Amino acid sequence: MCGQKRMQSGSIREGADRLRGALHSAEAVVIGAGAGLSASAGFAYTGERFEKYFHDFAEKYHFKDMYAGGFYPYETLEEHWAYWSRYIYINRYMDAPEPVYDRLFDMVKDKDYFVLTTNVDHCFQKAGFDKERLFYTQGDYGLFQCSTPCHQDTYDNEAAIRRMVEAQGYVCRADGVLSLPENKKPAMTIPTELIPRCPRCGEPMTMNLRADNTFVEDKGWQSASKRYREFLRGHENKRVLFWEVGVGFNTPGIIKYPFWQMTMENAQAVYVCINDGEAFAPKEIANRAICINGDIGAGIQKSEKG
Repeated sequence: MCGQKRMQSGSIREGADRLRGALHSAEAVVIGAGAGLSASAGFAYTGERFEKYFHDFAEKYHFKDMYAGGFYPYETLEEHWAYWSRYIYINRYMDAPEPVYDRLFDMVKDKDYFVLTTNVDHCFQKAGFDKERLFYTQGDYGLFQCSTPCHQDTYDNEAAIRRMVEAQGYVCRADGVLSLPENKKPAMTIPTELIPRCPRCGEPMTMNLRADNTFVEDKGWQSASKRYREFLRGHENKRVLFWEVGVGFNTPGIIKYPFWQMTMENAQAVYVCINDGEAFAPKEIANRAICINGDIGAGIQKSEKG
């Protein structure tokens, strides 16, 4: 099925009208969210935001976006964590500039919903989504784990991240914004004593992000995975709306392909995809698919308001 695609045409407004109807009729909603949703909410990893917080690293190492900087092989842990602490703070502890997640929550808050997401920025919980109805399958910027790892626990990192960014000269304001005093250049290293280390083996900590086979699936991850599976089983053959938003083809096996498959297997299910230029469905489910090609935030807003 995955190799047979059919583009769905139509305006955002037409798709939004159909989505509202499908949402009204649905007994359950399963949201599958990818990076495009956070990008629409203003969490851009390039451009002005990148230049504002990482111009010094960009000037020194010549990378063009936050992702590239995250993979750069810094010579010291002091520099590595200077970069990563800024990265984590602005993408996890600062609020998204646009209320896209809030609008999405308003649309489903009175429905029986569950969210599966590859995003790691905590935006769903900030918008009010129930933590017990969320499965962050790829990790969380707000968690450390042992880099080895010598055990399968994770650790909240907010206090540690704040100390690191403040050690570089930044101010963590009460409203969550990260600011720099006028005419002050940030340090590009942190004090050695602030390097996070495993409380058991003493090795450096790392982010709880799925990059290789060292990713820790802690008790919280396992519980969320179980709740997601149980939600799907509890709604088999019911009127389920599988709503994919902002999902690309980096990891299609997590959300996109399973959503297609589950829609095909359930004659009462409807598949929705909102994405800018990448909204389509296989021909097998085209008659039960609503594909909105366009800005994600605009698509959600029009679906919400009518």
